[in-house]
Amino acid sequence: MSMKTERLQVLIDTAQRERLERTAAARGVSVASLVRTAIDVVYPSEADLRALAAREILDAAPMDVPNVGGLRAELDELRGGE
Repeated sequence: MSMKTERLQVLIDTAQRERLERTAAARGVSVASLVRTAIDVVYPSEADLRALAAREILDAAPMDVPNVGGLRAELDELRGGE
């Protein structure tokens, strides 16, 4: 776990605070930990996005790929015959 060095103060309403406290208690974590996790889920880092993209590529079903000549023809067609 990395050392936290940045402080952020955010004003929320009572209902939001109560929801956070109930959820944190149910999960056995602090409100601060719950908020940090929510930030990571909603705003993932570039490294997390790249890892997810790589995982999706590696988990993708195999597909037929044409030979080099067929691939060039397909690309030329997609480019408008350039």
